[in-house]
Amino acid sequence: MLRLIRVVIVLGLLWSAYWYIAGFGLRSGIEGWFATQGERGWQADYATIETSGYPTRHRTMLTSPALADPATGTAWQADWLEVDSPAIWPGRQTMRFAPTPQRLSYFDRTLVIEAQDMQADFHLHPGIALALDRLALTADDWSISGPKGPIANANDLTLSMVQTEQVETYEITVDAADFTPGEEIRRILASSTVLPRSFDALKLDTAVQFDKQWDRSALEEKRPQPVAIDLKLAELHWGELRLFAAGKLDVDAQGIPTGEIALKAENWREMLAMAEAAGAIPPQAVDPAERVLNMLASLGGNPSALDVQLNFRDGFVALGPLPIGPAPRLILR
Repeated sequence: MLRLIRVVIVLGLLWSAYWYIAGFGLRSGIEGWFATQGERGWQADYATIETSGYPTRHRTMLTSPALADPATGTAWQADWLEVDSPAIWPGRQTMRFAPTPQRLSYFDRTLVIEAQDMQADFHLHPGIALALDRLALTADDWSISGPKGPIANANDLTLSMVQTEQVETYEITVDAADFTPGEEIRRILASSTVLPRSFDALKLDTAVQFDKQWDRSALEEKRPQPVAIDLKLAELHWGELRLFAAGKLDVDAQGIPTGEIALKAENWREMLAMAEAAGAIPPQAVDPAERVLNMLASLGGNPSALDVQLNFRDGFVALGPLPIGPAPRLILR
């Protein structure tokens, strides 16, 4: 019995030594990362940093973290951020975000994000590159507000990003239950239909190939850029409005997409009116567009439903045979 007690004491001392050494290493790594970003010209600050969780976990709490990248004009700040991992393996990290307002800025535009139980779970490959194997971002009630008031809110959010066998390709899914656009979005869309408060469905299922895998350099240096997109399904239900999209795009080094996206729209005339109100279609193009789309819908047998294709070619996008304008640049800043 005495020998067993001695063994337990020795193992406890060894584990305690490991926990403190590993915890010190994690905290030093975070401190060093913030210092490195400051040397690169970023604003990278926090008020305090503390480690807890003994004996089974390492929990590092940063108060008042703030990051700003002058090269992209992007900035973020919050009241606190907690980084949590099992003591036995730091490659499974969980970031927990404060439920109090977080501020996300891009040059002169600032958004305020509030979310309950928001956390990001990271599974990382072993190695100093910290390559991403999978990411899951979840939140309960959340909202985004801008200078003119609420932009959107929802009851929850689930976003996942899972690396495939081709390490540069990730399966990405998004689902937001009871997604509710703010009054500013409703005003911009100027819908003539009485739409319900929230969406019945807002989902995305896609696979994106990037020019490199996601690792620590994505935050420290340059974001991986998409080179191919396999849109398996994008689905939006909002009252009588139904929109489905699927297709594939290739993206060149300038972010210009080439390919086709198949669209199925129910109550498409209302969508056309909303696109005009939002400025997505020039007023002079609305009547020709409606005539062409009405002809295409009639060919399908249901004049209120439209099956058509978005064609991306030579930097421009067309809805079926109807030119719309320049294609969006798909670049991650």
